Amino acid sequence: MSTITALAPDPTEAPVTQQSRPAVIRYLSHCLVLAKRSLIKTMRTPEALVDVTLQPVIFLALFTYIFGGAIAGGSQSQYLQFLLPGILGQTIAMAGISLGSNLNSDIEKGVFDRFRALPIGRSAPLVGAVLADFVRYAILIVVTLGVGMIMGFRFHAPAAGVIGGIALMIGFALSFVWVSVFIGMKARTSGAVTGISMLIVMPLSFGSNVFVPTGTMPGWLQAFVNVNPMTHLVSSIRALFTGAPAGSDVLWTLGWMAALLIVFVPLAVRAYRRRV
Repeated sequence: MSTITALAPDPTEAPVTQQSRPAVIRYLSHCLVLAKRSLIKTMRTPEALVDVTLQPVIFLALFTYIFGGAIAGGSQSQYLQFLLPGILGQTIAMAGISLGSNLNSDIEKGVFDRFRALPIGRSAPLVGAVLADFVRYAILIVVTLGVGMIMGFRFHAPAAGVIGGIALMIGFALSFVWVSVFIGMKARTSGAVTGISMLIVMPLSFGSNVFVPTGTMPGWLQAFVNVNPMTHLVSSIRALFTGAPAGSDVLWTLGWMAALLIVFVPLAVRAYRRRV
């Protein structure tokens, strides 16, 4: 009769644990787990997606069919070609407001007190929440472009230009959202986060070339419009979607993205550590 003997573990072979993994890998895994938590929370409350589904469609239809004839001199289809990139730029900035409000609400509910007891990086909950917003921005772009094409919008650029424009939008959104995260860490209530964020986003949206060309504005306003990050983003999207030369607008947008990350990520993390 044969006997089966179990192999004894090699004492010289260390078990693979989280602590034996590089610190950067552990941090990224924590961020991804928390991003998954945020996505599950969003999927269970689909009404939270209104700002990235219905809102851009309403803005697009409202300005095309009601104001488009007056603004574009009767050519609504021509105005749609000009408007859709602007709507994408505006709504992708507004979509980040809900993240700051949700983080503020989670802090008030004590959710982040539980995170403090876990062996994770202190900033991982913030980074994970921002990573989860990638899905919201992707939904916004798909919905807006889909409805826009049904309305008559057409690309006049190769696929590389279209993909580049979409990538630039998402990159800008993931940078700009840190402004909302910082406000969410500093404001006392989630309602205050929404109000303060709107005070920032609305002037940037309407004081830009989102709805009308810069040349139609007064000279004193053009000075602000020309340095507005929203203007450079929208101009970049229009150029990349139409195949026109983007000029320095893409570089300006990338510069604004870097500036937003350099300034607001440390501010948001510092405010988060002080609050929780």
